[in-house]
Amino acid sequence: MTFATSDHGPAHEAVHRSAHQGPYRAEAGIETNTRSTGSAPSQPLEIRAFDAPAGAEVRGLDLSLPLGADDFARIHRAHLDHHVLVFRDQRITPDQHIAFSRRFGPLQIHVLHQFQLAGYPEVLVVSNIVEDGKPVGLGDAGHFWHSDLSYKEKPSLGSLLHAQELPAEGGDTLFANMHLAWDTLPTHLRNAVEGRLAQHTYLAKYAELQQRSPWRPNLSAEQVAQVKPVLQPVVRTHPETGRKALFVSEHFTTHIDGLPDDESRELLDALFAHSVRPEHLYRHVWAQHDLVFWDNRSLMHLAAGTPDHLRRKMYRTTIEGDVPF
Repeated sequence: MTFATSDHGPAHEAVHRSAHQGPYRAEAGIETNTRSTGSAPSQPLEIRAFDAPAGAEVRGLDLSLPLGADDFARIHRAHLDHHVLVFRDQRITPDQHIAFSRRFGPLQIHVLHQFQLAGYPEVLVVSNIVEDGKPVGLGDAGHFWHSDLSYKEKPSLGSLLHAQELPAEGGDTLFANMHLAWDTLPTHLRNAVEGRLAQHTYLAKYAELQQRSPWRPNLSAEQVAQVKPVLQPVVRTHPETGRKALFVSEHFTTHIDGLPDDESRELLDALFAHSVRPEHLYRHVWAQHDLVFWDNRSLMHLAAGTPDHLRRKMYRTTIEGDVPF
């Protein structure tokens, strides 16, 4: 059985990008808010959708200030609508980063405790910087396409990544809209995957990553016990919007349950290739102090890479989601 996607249209040559003054949709895509709220003064925020398969910029919002209920509700709605939100120039502390993240749900602690921010176990340091011969953070995070913590029984709802130190070049993050991937999936692939489960495991690429770089420590028995393989639906339904999305990734998905190994491999490869077609992608070009909040139920992401001689440091929180269905 073959699972080629050649019956789908040709891929676009360009990936949609963001820049500090990147392209936006027409004025109909701009939402403003000046209302007050009983819990905190409303801020003059605007939500501007990117001219891309995902993404919007939130302007006029200072997350170091108290966030009122009306403003929070609009951010929540925009996150569901656009899947990734960009908050520019956020001069926030780790405490404020954590507090904003917790408005959306409980936070998950990454299994690699070695790279937690000192005093803040909820914050994972993502960095290629080495100090005193030791990495200060996880340097190869995002090397493969993935959805954060899909290997957990309750995968991540969303992640918030805050730029601390950026390289002069490189360091972009790509996002793949998995709702679009499902919506445009050829019929024969839809029929092959709907209703099926797939195995996800944190260890799928771990040995390979250890061979590639010095960033990955050996896992203790306790850490391995925290990341036992789980079965997830190949096609999941977003619990808040009801939209379907593909839920497989090259990093963590190893096998489709109930299929022979060769058929499973061929089908997964076809799904992976289709998911990251250029017309499904948004590329985020980071600016200093950006805070980017993406929906792991709707997207996969990939780190585009940073030159070894340039420094990059980011702080990440991860919000717990629901059991996929």
